Amino acid sequence: MIPIVKLYCDALTTAFDSIPEDRKKMLDKITNYIIYKKKEHKPVNLIYVCTHNSRRSHFGQVWAQVAASYYGIKDVHTFSGGTEATAFNINAINSLKRIGFEVKAMNDAQNTLYHVFYDAYKSPVVCFSKVYNDPVNPTSEFAAIMTCSDAEQNCPFIPGFELRIATTYDDPKSFDLTPLKEAKYDERCKQIATETFYVFSRVQ
Repeated sequence: MIPIVKLYCDALTTAFDSIPEDRKKMLDKITNYIIYKKKEHKPVNLIYVCTHNSRRSHFGQVWAQVAASYYGIKDVHTFSGGTEATAFNINAINSLKRIGFEVKAMNDAQNTLYHVFYDAYKSPVVCFSKVYNDPVNPTSEFAAIMTCSDAEQNCPFIPGFELRIATTYDDPKSFDLTPLKEAKYDERCKQIATETFYVFSRVQ
């Protein structure tokens, strides 16, 4: 793992007490789903869903793959999607870069495809904005993790899921034009990372 990213991950493991107990009970449902799939010797597919698939859902996708690697949990595949396709937001990308991730644009399209590297020996996380039922996402046997309340309300049914759970997070987008932009994106990124690491830490 990239050393600076590894240090950030190490720090996350000491922050679980910051998660409220009611959130932990909700997050434990994702843990139990992962444990169930592992006992069945089946792959774990997690789709993180938010309206525009531009910020929070990408944070979820990236951190879930990193957490699985950190805890040595194999055959975990993470995805993201939205109710509409836009683009992976540059402010979210920059937040990951500030942590130490290497983010590379793979084309120059309006909806750019990015490779997010966290380990020189692991495949990168592939990120671009898409609807939740894009062909690159699984159509059955997956958990749908709703990262924003708007997606939870506007996606009443996602075919093929085995678990659907709302882990809603405040949108850092509201700070895009303020001096607090970087701090708020980093805060949301860290919150999602901490809760995702909590989930995977309990799979052991």
